[in-house]
Amino acid sequence: MFEDFTLDRIPVGDVTLRVRYGGSGPPVVLLHGHPRTHTTWYAVAPALAAAGFTVVCPDTRGYGQSGKPVTDAEHTPYSKRAMSNDVVGLMDALGHDTFSVVGHDRGSQVAYRTAFDHPERVSKLVVMDGVPVVEALERCGAKFAAMWWHWWFFAQTAKPAERVICADPETWYEAWTSNSPEALGPENHADFLAAIRNPATVHAMVEDYRAGLGVDRRHDEEFRAAGRQVGCPAMVLWSTRDDLEEIYGDPVAVWRPWCPNIVGYGVDSTHHLAENAPAELVERLVAFL
Repeated sequence: MFEDFTLDRIPVGDVTLRVRYGGSGPPVVLLHGHPRTHTTWYAVAPALAAAGFTVVCPDTRGYGQSGKPVTDAEHTPYSKRAMSNDVVGLMDALGHDTFSVVGHDRGSQVAYRTAFDHPERVSKLVVMDGVPVVEALERCGAKFAAMWWHWWFFAQTAKPAERVICADPETWYEAWTSNSPEALGPENHADFLAAIRNPATVHAMVEDYRAGLGVDRRHDEEFRAAGRQVGCPAMVLWSTRDDLEEIYGDPVAVWRPWCPNIVGYGVDSTHHLAENAPAELVERLVAFL
């Protein structure tokens, strides 16, 4: 897994990130979603490196083996702004002034926040299976609430979700059914399993969602109220066997007010595109990047 890539731990501000990087050429950062680690990209990253890119795959803060800072009342240590600052700090440490950023699921929120907050650094943006947080919350109806109820469950602090999840994390995260070694690949599955078995990681992952309903939403609202948009080329990809189109209609139309220079495509896949449809995903990424 990740042949010819370097595995490293790099300090960035108040956390140290576990990261794999390899290849040469234009740099691109790949950001995983929940509850994955950077190893979700095991089939995608080497193919991008072979296509002529420098590929950087971190565990985002809180996830996998990256640092897990103590939270606060507003959950700001787990805000997408904090995570995007980590991305910029990581690329500084690796010597890259500008880069493309690709994010899936929760990682898509980190990706677009990086483009929002650091437009001079991001050359191209790819978001996968996600819309801006404020769009999701403002458009929330019965269908979204039924399908994505875990957003509100994770946000609870009076009766913390961590206690429920950690009672049986392997069942909660379907580690032997839909997220089995056969589905994820044995080495990726082993890394995923180590992460979900760690109560500190589970706590950090739900902190990500708590930040999403508060501080992340406010940051989106501030960006929109200021009339700002992402100027760089952008692409949205979505799993056609997931529910993004069912909930939002055309994802490109949702994103266009935020990213005028955006294109979009559905990919024949279930939710985890990097694991379920790596060949088509790589083809789309190489063509765009």
